[in-house]
Amino acid sequence: YPIQLYTRSDILTELLTVGRGRRVGVFVSKGGTGILFHTLLSASKEMPPSEELMLQLHSLLAKVGPKDRKFGVAARLSGALNVTVNLIKQNLQNPKLLLPCLQVLRVYSTNSVNAISLGKNGVVELLFKVLAPYSKKNTSLLKVALDALGALLKSKTNARRAADGGYVPILLALYADWHRNDARHRHMLIRKGLLVCLRNITNIKLGRKAFVEADGMRVLYNSSTECLPVRTLDPLVNTSSLIMRKCFPKKRLPLPTIQSAFLFQLPYVPGTGPAGRTYSQGPGVDDVVDESDDNDEADTENDTENEEDEKDQQSPNDDIETDLNKLHPKKGPCRPYEELRVYERFFVELSEDFQVSQVSVLIRRSPPRPIIVPTAQAFSPNTRSLSRAYTRTPSPDHREGPGARAGGRIVGRSGRSAASRRGGGAHRGETRRRQRDQADPLAAAFGGFVRATLGRRGSNWSSDCGSEGPEDEAAEGAVLEVPDTALLLPLHDLDLYVEMVKGTLSVPQYAEVAYPDYFGHVAPTFREPLLERVYGVQRAKIFQDIERLIHPNDIVDKVVYDLDIPSCPVIEDDGESLKFNSQFESGNLRKAVQVRKFEYDLVLNSDINSNHYHQWFYFEVSGMKVGTTYRFNIINCEKSNSQFNYGMQALMYSVQEAISGSPRWVRTGTDICYYKNHFARSSIAAGGLKGKSYYTLTFSINFKHKDDVCYFAYHYPYTYSTLKMHLSKLEALRTPQIYLRQDVLCETLGGNGCPLLTITAMPESNSNDHICQFRNRPLIFLSARVHPGETNASWVMKGTLEFLMGSSPLANSLRESYIFKIVPMLNPDGVINGNHRCSLSGEDLNRQCLLQYLAHIQRAPLVFCDYHGHSRKKNVFMYGCSVKETVWQSNISATSSDLQEDLAYRALPKILSQIAPAFSMASCSFVVERSKESTARVVVWREIGVQRSYTMESTLCGCDQGKYKGLQIGTRELEEMGAQFCVALLRLKRLTGLRNHQHLLDLESDIIGSQAKVVSCPTTYVLDEDEPSFLEAIDYSAESNDEDVEAENEHAAEVREHPDLLEQLSDSDNHRD
Repeated sequence: YPIQLYTRSDILTELLTVGRGRRVGVFVSKGGTGILFHTLLSASKEMPPSEELMLQLHSLLAKVGPKDRKFGVAARLSGALNVTVNLIKQNLQNPKLLLPCLQVLRVYSTNSVNAISLGKNGVVELLFKVLAPYSKKNTSLLKVALDALGALLKSKTNARRAADGGYVPILLALYADWHRNDARHRHMLIRKGLLVCLRNITNIKLGRKAFVEADGMRVLYNSSTECLPVRTLDPLVNTSSLIMRKCFPKKRLPLPTIQSAFLFQLPYVPGTGPAGRTYSQGPGVDDVVDESDDNDEADTENDTENEEDEKDQQSPNDDIETDLNKLHPKKGPCRPYEELRVYERFFVELSEDFQVSQVSVLIRRSPPRPIIVPTAQAFSPNTRSLSRAYTRTPSPDHREGPGARAGGRIVGRSGRSAASRRGGGAHRGETRRRQRDQADPLAAAFGGFVRATLGRRGSNWSSDCGSEGPEDEAAEGAVLEVPDTALLLPLHDLDLYVEMVKGTLSVPQYAEVAYPDYFGHVAPTFREPLLERVYGVQRAKIFQDIERLIHPNDIVDKVVYDLDIPSCPVIEDDGESLKFNSQFESGNLRKAVQVRKFEYDLVLNSDINSNHYHQWFYFEVSGMKVGTTYRFNIINCEKSNSQFNYGMQALMYSVQEAISGSPRWVRTGTDICYYKNHFARSSIAAGGLKGKSYYTLTFSINFKHKDDVCYFAYHYPYTYSTLKMHLSKLEALRTPQIYLRQDVLCETLGGNGCPLLTITAMPESNSNDHICQFRNRPLIFLSARVHPGETNASWVMKGTLEFLMGSSPLANSLRESYIFKIVPMLNPDGVINGNHRCSLSGEDLNRQCLLQYLAHIQRAPLVFCDYHGHSRKKNVFMYGCSVKETVWQSNISATSSDLQEDLAYRALPKILSQIAPAFSMASCSFVVERSKESTARVVVWREIGVQRSYTMESTLCGCDQGKYKGLQIGTRELEEMGAQFCVALLRLKRLTGLRNHQHLLDLESDIIGSQAKVVSCPTTYVLDEDEPSFLEAIDYSAESNDEDVEAENEHAAEVREHPDLLEQLSDSDNHRD
């Protein structure tokens, strides 16, 4: 019988060692694995078992195991696990037999159930007996043993057993020994195997604790620092970095509460949503961190590797709507007409008889209040002087907070208004004043930008707070040189802007105007390419963060700005720290902490009546030095990834540069990266999930000018006051041929008006035919800025509005073709108060009632489009709604009648892809998801029956295709996109104007292609992403390395600069039609 076993073993060895791996696969498919296990068990019964036979059998099993997916289960059921383990125990000093046994054990351990069983049988402790300090002997054996041990330690039970057994210090000592002696780096795999074991042990809290207690942070930090110069050692450095980040003790954000620093008491408390959760939180609850600031895994056998990055556990089609009843538009309105008639007043053009020559323009006037601005009246053509305050006497019913400042020193940031701040759970208004420089307040306010002293003392300074003595006198004669932007920005008016600011009501009652908003932004003529990522920059930043723990004495930890100190948010110092400010419209910065001499941790304010949504930032910095690299870390970001990792830069506005003739926002910053940090995110802020962390956006900056005043922003700011100014200037452009009406759709909770614009062409005459044609024009409904932090949507809308109000033949033709109903800023309160996503109620505003009224009177819009911004994708693209494409993606059964659908929904995005260089048809999606059933595009499509219902997403970063490939997007490109949208509507008019409906379908099919190509792609989880959660799988590394070059579209010229080209383009297409 033993001879038969030998013979069988020899035959199998000969069979499987020839012909590469294909024979092994056939052998497995024919049940060969079971034969080997049966032979192994038979051989193990011989006393003593034959060493040569066991060597052959385990060598064969080591070859077969990786090819057989059921290998682990078969080994456990057959009893082969115990045979191999016993053989290892008996041959610890026999490397020849031990090696194939460990190779088989490595395969056994990949099965989670086997790993638990082996751990209970003492295999973890057994493998530690195999590990040894640095030696040139038996390195292959040690490598295989580490692989097996690493596989076993994926089990949390085994990891806990190793931590309790005191093996973490042993692993660290072994790693330090191999690192020290492996000077020529010939044994990287052994060193990597030791790190993998440490990584798996530290997946549990007990392992992390043991690692820190064993001084593991210092051991790995020192070894990694020595490995950094050698590029081939990056795998060791990266794994060490992952372990250190995981084990870095969790810290709480330096905040008293994660709720907003500003308090706005709602007239009613919603039962759900961010505001409902905020108000339901009991008093005295620490919402910054949980009772346990770490993720203490339950003692279960659910053994999945806890990778450093979050994974989307949903299957690709989990969120796609599969209910066909919900995929077909509803028949009939959902509200009675009596409730909808109130909206009739917003559509007077549908019944206008034009007996009155002037179209009324309704403009809401808000109570006046004092405003502190950078400048006031012209001193010379290129110079403006600070000569008076823009103040207005408050009306009797306008109640300021106690101690509210009504005037005072007229400098850019000298005064502070009464603010509603969180303190004791109630409103608390306080007068806040910042004294930058007692000797020279004007120079302090503008960072030393005082160009001359006139010596005049007779200027009339308006102040309701009385004289301030010498300080007033010092400021009276000061002159501030500022750029003359009137010629560069025809729709920007400084005095008009201040008038608009006076009617803007904020929760903190801001009384200051930020310099960029006041003087405006002139788009740069130069292109700004996507920032090329420096190799290893994220790793270097993480190591600097780890140094905070390794070298705590180097940390300053000094608070220099804090909105939670209502009386004095700006902490005065000896001039060695930067000064910060965010107390102006749309500003967002809650706290600044100096952690090193030139490094600052910045904390963003959450949306009012919410405890999260940290993304939008807009703040001011001053007191800088030249020739110094400053590092800024925004430490409470929430999304798990960002385009800041893939070429996007923050924006900076330099006052000194503006004075020199360049009043513009520019992309800036180096060493930019975005990564998970060590600040714990409470389950209250993470939707009930525990063990989550915040993310850090870090960038470095070298300032060009000493004592400059610079502003930083997430994207190009566009305030509510800016919108009001632009609307006023556009109204001034109205000619007798343009029908323009501005209504106030509603008054927000904060007391601000939400404008609704109606734009079309006046009828040719008062004849019945012309008035009938006027009333029957198709409606286009556009909206923007439902999410305040998506400022790019406002710049796109600006381009649309300026095109519509233009004098070109294309604009005139567009007005004659459609009636435009436009809500340019759906969430004024959120924009004003620096929110990222929500209104003051912690929710998005509702805009569907207007459309329900239109549906009731059978005047549903031809096109509905909601302008948004997207933080995770490049280019401009659309999301729409399609039954057919949703069914294709979900693979649900449907009849041919269910799938009957007009391709018209694809026409507009297809046209845009042909004429707009920033638009990408490949990024568009028309799939309906359950999680998006409440979004505007889905509601309008489903309940109003608008087939062309879209969300148009504009990137915050840049483009990876077309004319702008490799460039960051700017206001010029965004405004161009808004204008190109108008041109696309003209083309759409020609399509929808065809009388033969079948001809229309054929024509659109020709444009789109013979059939829509839908690529199956996973649903990417996004934390409350901008509009849709159905995104293509994004491989950012592929984006950044893609070398495919697309031909530039010569017809996609800049609309505002070359409208004639677009007209020619339109005419040429008309001939083809």
